[in-house]
Amino acid sequence: MKRIITLITLVLVSASTLMYAQSSSETRQAERKAQREAQKAREKAENERNYAIAVQALKEGKFVLEADQLVFKRGRSAFVSSTTNFVLMDGEHASVQIAANNALAGPNGIGGITVDGSRKEMKITTDKKGNVNCSFSVQGIGISAQVYITLTNGGNNASARISPNFNTLTLNGVLVPLSQSNVYKGRAL
Repeated sequence: MKRIITLITLVLVSASTLMYAQSSSETRQAERKAQREAQKAREKAENERNYAIAVQALKEGKFVLEADQLVFKRGRSAFVSSTTNFVLMDGEHASVQIAANNALAGPNGIGGITVDGSRKEMKITTDKKGNVNCSFSVQGIGISAQVYITLTNGGNNASARISPNFNTLTLNGVLVPLSQSNVYKGRAL
């Protein structure tokens, strides 16, 4: 009889330990799931805030598209420095700078081309999905460029298609207000 009672006690203790372990595991899983959902909600709120700030900067005409990727005419791409590859607008003044990471100095002194001049014919539209499109031209001394910017809804990721006198390029990066930008401008043409 003592053996049966001991055996029953052992079974009950094992079962309760197993139930506690399963309960603890389920609790940890629920906590991790709640943390992931909270992180996603924070990221979504941050992206929406960045989008609103970027749209406002576009409308005010005081923004910088800091590009970290350069896409060439036939689809080849290169990752570049966002401090030297950008589209900048400060009211009626605009600059477009491309500086590929190479050993050549280039006309602007940092490996590329800088178009610096007045902004003309700016037009901003928003499509049904909330993507903002902005187009304008930059009239420099030796060169001019047509710029088409697309700000994707839900964040401050943007791309700029640049059609200068010689070749079409695309810059991909983030659009930030001019006051929050940290870019380095080379010599303009």
